[in-house]
Amino acid sequence: MGVGPTIHKLIRDYKGKIKLVVKMFPYQYRDYSRMAAEALLAANEQGKFWEMHSLMLKNSPLLDRGNLLKYAGEIRLDTRRFSESIDKKRFNGQIEDDIRLAKQMDLYSTPVFFINGRKVIGDRPYTFFKKIIDEELQNARKK
Repeated sequence: MGVGPTIHKLIRDYKGKIKLVVKMFPYQYRDYSRMAAEALLAANEQGKFWEMHSLMLKNSPLLDRGNLLKYAGEIRLDTRRFSESIDKKRFNGQIEDDIRLAKQMDLYSTPVFFINGRKVIGDRPYTFFKKIIDEELQNARKK
């Protein structure tokens, strides 16, 4: 199913019971990963994080500025606003904060999920996440 669709399904199925917080951790040795993080946050600012995320995964490793602008147009972002945002590195501070947090948590790869402190590394099937979420919800009811 992939990370994006799995997460979307979990959010739908557990509406009002779970919260997803996404942090940026661009891979330091991959071309354009920092710009890709900027692009995701710029798309998020216009309400299209997951649409951009899906296009970027589908088209990886084509994540240079030209392609990111093309994807922005495909999902009908305000491309002027989007390009200004990535060119000015508008979200640099947020990305730096996220990188510091990842390093403090001793993280070295993506994706990593934390479900009530339980660390899940890598893409996992829906049933894997569901089992942990159900256990955590059951534990919360006991308290």
